Amino acid sequence: MYKIINNYKINAFKSKEEFLHKISNEKKILVAMNAEKIVKKDKALIEIVNNNIGYPDGVGAIIALRRKGLKSIKIPGSEFWLDIIQEFHKSKTFYLIGSSNHVIEGTVKRLKKEYPNINILGYQNGFLNRGDKQNLIENLKKQKPDIVFVAQGTPRQEFLMSELIQKYPALYMGLGGSFDIYGGDKKRAPMLFLKLQLEWFYRLLQEPTRIGRQLALMKFLFLISRSKT
Repeated sequence: MYKIINNYKINAFKSKEEFLHKISNEKKILVAMNAEKIVKKDKALIEIVNNNIGYPDGVGAIIALRRKGLKSIKIPGSEFWLDIIQEFHKSKTFYLIGSSNHVIEGTVKRLKKEYPNINILGYQNGFLNRGDKQNLIENLKKQKPDIVFVAQGTPRQEFLMSELIQKYPALYMGLGGSFDIYGGDKKRAPMLFLKLQLEWFYRLLQEPTRIGRQLALMKFLFLISRSKT
C-alpha cells in the first residue's frame, strides 16, 4: 500500500521481510524517502520516485503516512542494503558504485569477508565523468548484475540510477553515505540517538554543514501542521 505525500508516492511496509519479498524479482529503483526529499519540488525527482519504489527511510515519512491513515515501520536505507545482501547474497549478483576508491575497495573487501559466498561482479567509485558513465553502462550490460547499489548522495544518485536503468534493467538502490559508514570512514549514530529517532541531530553535530537539510525538516513539519502533504 502507498500514499501520495506532497506529490511523491511513498510505500508503507509492516516489516523488512515484507519489503524484501516485494523486491525479490523487481527491476526498479529503491528510493529512500525522508523529510528532505518530500519537500523538494523537483518534477524529475518526483517522476523517478513515482515510477519506482519510494520507501520510508526517515521519521518524517512515517509521520506523513500515519496522517494519511497508513502505518509503516521505518526502513533506514543504511541498514536495509545489508538486509538485501543477507537475504540474496547466495542467489543474486551485485555491482557497487559510489564514494572514493579507498572507501569502495574497503567496502568490497569487508563484504567478501562477511559474506564469503557473495558474488560481486564489479565496482566503481562515484566520481563519474561522461566517458566513465558510458563505460559503466557497457560494463553493466556485460556483467549483468541482479542488484546495483549506488552511493552518491541525493538527488545525484537518483538521476544516475534513472539513466542506468533505462540502459540496463536491474534492481537499483541509492545509498547516500552508506559505504562510508560501512567502510569505517564515518560512524553511525549511537544507539540512544537511534532509539529516540534523533539520528539527524547526531549527524548535524558531526557535520554542521548539514544545517540546510535540517531547515528542510522544519519546512516539512510546517507543511504537516498545515496538512499540505
